[in-house]
Amino acid sequence: MEQLWEAYLDIETTGLSPSFDAITVIGIYRCNGASDDFVQLVGEEVTRENLLKALDGVKTIYTYNGARFDLRFIRSVLNIDLTDEFEHIDLMYHCWKQNLYGGFKAVERQLGINRELQGVSGYQAVLLWYQYQRYDDQDALDSLLQYNKEDVVNLRTLREKLHSGDD
Repeated sequence: MEQLWEAYLDIETTGLSPSFDAITVIGIYRCNGASDDFVQLVGEEVTRENLLKALDGVKTIYTYNGARFDLRFIRSVLNIDLTDEFEHIDLMYHCWKQNLYGGFKAVERQLGINRELQGVSGYQAVLLWYQYQRYDDQDALDSLLQYNKEDVVNLRTLREKLHSGDD
């Protein structure tokens, strides 16, 4: 029997408004118990078709604050409501049930989830994108992609820690 995939998803954008800003990166970490893979759609690769292809075989998408930000942004910019196609679980609300509040980085600190890339925030992610765009700065893009990858991979770690807290 083929195992269904679960996906951990996080986006980077040029700002907070889906009406005026763009999605710069979509990071997707897919796992099915036997294997996993990681995909990043960057810049012009961020399309509805590429996103659906990257989510092929996925049953459940996990995000942090995705109901209010990531999925809303994707719906506005790419004209697709992922909740029509996939089950969505926003881990932020599971954190709240365990008295873990704040942004994702604050929750990571509370739970001892580490990051290699320190001191990068969502605001700095915007600046890294513009640094890459304006000056073709590959180091800036590499930092942005590492930041996004840690967000996505740490979502799985967060889910595992939250689940172990339910026992």
